[in-house]
Formats: sequence, C-alpha cells, structure tokens
Amino acid sequence: MQVVEGTATVEDVDAFVAKLGEIGDEHDCAVQAFDARYVVDREHLERAVACADRARARGEAIADDHAVEILLYAAGRRQISRALEMGVTEGKCPVAVVVHGVPDTAAEAEAAAAVADLLDAAETLGAFDEERVREFFDVADRELAATDAGLPALVRERVALLAVEK
Repeated sequence: MQVVEGTATVEDVDAFVAKLGEIGDEHDCAVQAFDARYVVDREHLERAVACADRARARGEAIADDHAVEILLYAAGRRQISRALEMGVTEGKCPVAVVVHGVPDTAAEAEAAAAVADLLDAAETLGAFDEERVREFFDVADRELAATDAGLPALVRERVALLAVEK
C-alpha cells in the first residue's frame, strides 16, 4: 500500500474519481481518495486496507469493488452513501489517496506516480479536523474522557469493528 498526499483542485468529483479508477484499472490496483480532514493518521488507512483485504480473502466483502471496500472500512460504515462523506469534494481539498496492489511491485509504484501527477504535493496526514472527525465517527466527549487512548485510536477501533457489525 502506498499513500499519496496532496491537494486536489476538483472541478467535477465524478470525473476525478473516474480518473482514479482508470489509473487503478491500468495498473491493477485499488485507488481510493479520501478528504484528509477525516483521516486521523496513516495507520487509519493501513488498518482499513488490512481489514478490506481480509474480508475479500474470506469471501466476506461488503462491496464488489476493492477500492470501495477500503472506503467502507476507513469510514467504519457499511453504507456507501455515508462512507462517501470521507471522499473528495469539489474545490480545493486536502487528500490522501490509497494505492493498493501487489506490494512492492512496479505497477503499484506507477499507479502512485500517476495519482501524484493529479495533485499538488503537500503533507496532509496528521492534519485532520478534530471536530469533523468526532462528528463523522460519533465520538462524544464522554467517550474521549473514558480513555487515554485518544481520538486516532478510537477511530482505528471503529475501522476494525466494522467486520464485527456484519
């Protein structure tokens, strides 16, 4: 798995997503873009990919498309329409794009390079919007007060729990 970070200026979300899909198809990789303000850290995305891979290997995938499966796990939701809130939006948007194929292959690296060409390079991971994340993942003050784990750990727990909620 590679994560390509940057800022995207998206005029048409459907066209941008279609371009990512073309890159994925061309290189036989799953390519999924996220609004980086919802991604708490790289481990959040790594856990989503691992869970999606495990579900597909067991024949328990929620979605037919691997990139969509990664999105669902990252969002901790089974409903695609709700998970899409984590996706890119029109305008200038900080993004983190997961490129996931056979690890350490030229195809995955080439796909990541093609995605990078669509973005203005910038570090986006770790700059999440706490209020946005807490609202999206339904993390209340009481839950945060009950643990010293912190918001990123609670989000990663929701990613892992999606498989249990089936």
